[in-house]
Amino acid sequence: MDLKQHLKNAVVYFRWLPLLLLVGCAGITPDKSVLQGIDGIACVGQIAQPPEGIVAEEDKSLLDESLGSTGEGKLCAGKTFVATKPVKVYRVWNSEKDYTQYGRWWSFQIPHGPKQQYREENVICPSWSSLDRMSECTLKPGTKLVVGPGQGANCLSSSYPKSAVNQVFVPNDSRKDILYVENCTPGVVWPLRQEHE
Repeated sequence: MDLKQHLKNAVVYFRWLPLLLLVGCAGITPDKSVLQGIDGIACVGQIAQPPEGIVAEEDKSLLDESLGSTGEGKLCAGKTFVATKPVKVYRVWNSEKDYTQYGRWWSFQIPHGPKQQYREENVICPSWSSLDRMSECTLKPGTKLVVGPGQGANCLSSSYPKSAVNQVFVPNDSRKDILYVENCTPGVVWPLRQEHE
């Protein structure tokens, strides 16, 4: 093949290259496994499968209540569920504010220290809670909740990035006597003795 033919082939190739790229890219779909926050910024991690006795049930208003933009805390993304039977949940709270024993943020797993690590994993500013007590309760059957990874938080003297650790949002408001948990243990000193601060 002579030089003239090579140049002719190159012109044809480059003429069709943009169209080939468009056709090729048209088949690419965005990675739906990456969760997006309400501000369009990617979350970290995924929504965990809750334990037995918790089933999916849509509730957009509850989901909206649980989500926050980057820096606001709350959840980065979430999915709504309902408890079909009593399910254990755990909460670390502030003994100086006894009403916080029945707050909105819970876990399906027993919380472990050290305190600073727990604070970072669950995106809890020091001004929000001293995290010195832990309680175990059960969700009342019929309770609606949201599960999802944590949003980042800008605190007074520091900030925490988004977290892959899933939190459980339960719409309790103990000051209005609205509780979706029962059979709670009295708060024990936390972190537990064998865990280091």
